[in-house]
Amino acid sequence: MSTVLEAELLVHLDTQIGSAQRLLQLVLAQGAAIRERDSEAVLARLADIQSEMVRRGTLESERAQLLQRAGTALGVPATSVTLERLCALVTPGAARAAMERSAELRGLLAEIAREHGINRALMRQELTFLSHLTRLIGNDHEPGYRPPGAGAAGGPPPIHRALDLQA
Repeated sequence: MSTVLEAELLVHLDTQIGSAQRLLQLVLAQGAAIRERDSEAVLARLADIQSEMVRRGTLESERAQLLQRAGTALGVPATSVTLERLCALVTPGAARAAMERSAELRGLLAEIAREHGINRALMRQELTFLSHLTRLIGNDHEPGYRPPGAGAAGGPPPIHRALDLQA
């Protein structure tokens, strides 16, 4: 069981790393598109990111199966299987390689989360700016609470006349 699990573990970690690297590149490309205000590229990268996330969902299923088999071999529930426990089932060289790959994967995932957070902040800024411009163009005032009948400055409501017939 050790050699089969060993190979499966290392291949799975390599596949996870490859997926995380693709996802990071997509998130970085999306950030560049946001900065360039290229809405079509932003949407295209979003579609690519969603496709990669679907693939990552498949990887999570494979991970769950791997943990289930390791749990059976260890005599513990799959939810109790840790990388350290997995390493007890494989050779020391494979255990070292698995630990290194796991650390690389955690680093990639942290970088993806950080870049995604930056992209979200950039998008929020762009949308706030667009909302502000839209209000200016429409001569709308900033949103907020105003008492009934009050205008933008808290005074009487503005008078709008379609036809001004006064001389």
